[in-house]
Amino acid sequence: MAISKRAQGHLIALITIFIWGTTYISTKVLLTDFKPIEILFFRFVLGYFTLWILSPRLFAWQGIRQELMFLAAGFCGVTSYFLCENIALTYTTASNVGVIASLAPVFTAILAIFFLKAEIPPVRFYIGCLLAILGVALISFNGKFVLSLNLLGDLLAVIACLFWAGYSILTKKSSSYDYNIILLTRRFFFYGLILMLPALYIFDFEWGLSRFAKLTNVFNILFLGLGASAICFASWNYAVKLVGAVKISIYIYLVPIITIVTAMLILKESFTWIAAVGTLLTLSGVLLSEGKIRVKRK
Repeated sequence: MAISKRAQGHLIALITIFIWGTTYISTKVLLTDFKPIEILFFRFVLGYFTLWILSPRLFAWQGIRQELMFLAAGFCGVTSYFLCENIALTYTTASNVGVIASLAPVFTAILAIFFLKAEIPPVRFYIGCLLAILGVALISFNGKFVLSLNLLGDLLAVIACLFWAGYSILTKKSSSYDYNIILLTRRFFFYGLILMLPALYIFDFEWGLSRFAKLTNVFNILFLGLGASAICFASWNYAVKLVGAVKISIYIYLVPIITIVTAMLILKESFTWIAAVGTLLTLSGVLLSEGKIRVKRK
């Protein structure tokens, strides 16, 4: 029996989200042999050339104003977001980073009010924010309720969310020009890699290609570069085309759940009932703020 296009879209979205939900695990594994900046650079160089293979066409210069927008998108969504995220994983768990990442839609909604002139959210949005923040706090302390080095990693994860929110706003503005999404993403990758060069020196980047003698390292870099960084952008946008942006967006909230489960199975990370409550609060808060959960009126 042939699968309908809508069903194909849902299936593709689920596969894409599963890949994105496990990227934290691959990064955590690679941090044994690589610095955060090294993972970031190798990943996006691979992703950039993969996008060339997917669409081997030139993307002409679009004028200084638009190119500055593309550059800002590369800075926020490639250089800064992933650098903060990768460094965060050296201090905190993959579960924490995965759950905190679910706050990105909340920050995006806030920035949209100021930069996209979006409608001011209803009261449920602010209630959702409070629930999400409380959930993140519970996850960060994870039942210990004492200051620890994890707070630094969790803070970096929150900052990464802010950068992703900025990237989302810039992507929204850029997409209004109706460019080919692969070519546009490739331009973001290009500027992100250029802006990453100073960080290579600051964070003492080393080529160390002998590290790729380990099949585990090769697999995880290929997974991050080809799968998560390049192909997933194309597959996600294809799913949006088949089903619609609003209905597909709900799958984003499965990312922290996938991250937590895979972190428990692969990295043997502990998961306490406090973290479980924090996860539910964070997801409930984000869903409520995004309007996915309706508050019943008496």
